[in-house]
Amino acid sequence: MPVRSILHAARTEHGFTLVELMVTVAIALFLLGGLVTLVGNVRQTDFTQRALAQLQDQERFALTVITDVVQAGGYFPDPVAWQPANSLLQVGNWGAGQAIFGTAGVAPASDTLSVRYRTALNDGVLLCDGSSNTAQGPTHAFTNTFSIQPSAPPALGGLYCQVDNPSAAAPAVLLVPGVVGMKVYYGVKRDFAFTDYNVDTYLTADQMCAPLVNPCGGDDWSNVSSVRVILTFTNPLAKQPGQPPTIQFERVIEVMARGGVHT
Repeated sequence: MPVRSILHAARTEHGFTLVELMVTVAIALFLLGGLVTLVGNVRQTDFTQRALAQLQDQERFALTVITDVVQAGGYFPDPVAWQPANSLLQVGNWGAGQAIFGTAGVAPASDTLSVRYRTALNDGVLLCDGSSNTAQGPTHAFTNTFSIQPSAPPALGGLYCQVDNPSAAAPAVLLVPGVVGMKVYYGVKRDFAFTDYNVDTYLTADQMCAPLVNPCGGDDWSNVSSVRVILTFTNPLAKQPGQPPTIQFERVIEVMARGGVHT
């Protein structure tokens, strides 16, 4: 091949220029950045959905347990052998037959809620810690107390339940972590112009009249027909823009012993 032809072929064969390489790299980085952003958004969406689902599960469980216990307030197994006054005796701050009691927390402390009822041996009536009467004899009056305890490592903070018995106070059981507050209002009837149990007033524990605790006239604790519970949860999305630090859930619960023809 002539020398001129070889030189011409060498001049016509060349690689990518620096500008072309830079444009290629820029396009690749742009596409890679879009892919990383997409993956990050998918992961964030998955985290958000999981966190909200867990929060909803915890809220449902907490309010379901409280509802079941409150609805059982004042229960006793045999209406022939038992009546409210002798099934739930007067003791401490409790009057005879009184099924509901509580304390009002001074901020930032939370309220407590206690519920009493009598169960028969192996009757399947659940206590707030998930157990039932399997060892307390033919019948036994139990007190279920809900409270909020702050985190104290290694113990987690959250909604706790304690079941009392005559010999000792059983240790509190963590029901749901992440609950940082509980506010309780008690639905009572103060207008006795009509002979029914319909609620006309909601009061906090420190507003309730009772001969043994707050003798301001009347006995509100014996007239509780419903309980309004407000639980405050830590918001798992609090670090995201526009999200509040906590979320509240509430439920109004009827005391079944006060239902029926009187309401």
